Amino acid sequence: MAWFRKEKKPLKAQNKRDLPADVFEQCPGCGEVLYRERLAKDLRVCSKCGHHLRISAEGYLSILLDAGSLEELDGNLRASDPLEFMDLKAYTNRIVTAESDGSGEAVMTATGRLDGIELAIAAMDFSFIGGSMGSVVGEKIARVSRLALRRCVPLVIISQSGGARMQEGIYSLMQMAKTSTVLARLHEASLPFISVLTNPTTGGITASHSMLGDVNLAEPDALIGFTGPRVIEETIKQELPKGFQRSEFQLEHGMVDLVVDRRDLKKTIALILRHQLAGWPE
Repeated sequence: MAWFRKEKKPLKAQNKRDLPADVFEQCPGCGEVLYRERLAKDLRVCSKCGHHLRISAEGYLSILLDAGSLEELDGNLRASDPLEFMDLKAYTNRIVTAESDGSGEAVMTATGRLDGIELAIAAMDFSFIGGSMGSVVGEKIARVSRLALRRCVPLVIISQSGGARMQEGIYSLMQMAKTSTVLARLHEASLPFISVLTNPTTGGITASHSMLGDVNLAEPDALIGFTGPRVIEETIKQELPKGFQRSEFQLEHGMVDLVVDRRDLKKTIALILRHQLAGWPE
């Protein structure tokens, strides 16, 4: 019955399908190899383990804002090197490199509508020098907050940052006070501010605007804290509990109000805003 047997032939190079190098991506959580097109449809959430892969500021705005409603603010603001860091133009060169990757700064601010609700929004981007907050980041967040005050609309900030930008020294640290002061004015005006904490939210960001929300939401398993776990362990000479500084740990200890899957983030924010704005004059 030789005619039922399929002759085995070696696979030749021309028989192999040429797949682009960026077709697949490995999940950092479970190691599963994920098809990038499917991953994008799942908002970069692993379909196997639920791990939330990092996305850009523009990605968050596209998820949260209604189609066609986005109007970017202050997109032309750029960082300088006021301290001439290290006298080697190392900081300037790093800014140029980060800008060449497509981001203008570590935060993108805009106005738009979320499920029909007009609001002001800021989304940070970890790919731009670790999402660090320099003078431009602080200024853009302050401006979008003041715009929310003028228009009497809610404010949403998505945090994704390693903290203050050390290359700007005191200029960077001043942004903590600047952003916190403007948000205090928003609170006095009874305008809702929702803070969304993603992985990671650390350092001076945690010590300023990210923890000042009327409601603090967090994505699952996001690192949230001022100082990293390794530094804390070395300082106190003790082993930290499992999951320390992760979203679920912070929820259990009252630092965040709700842990929300990215795929449910828009409808959750819309629900909260409608509750907060009930009775607000049109």
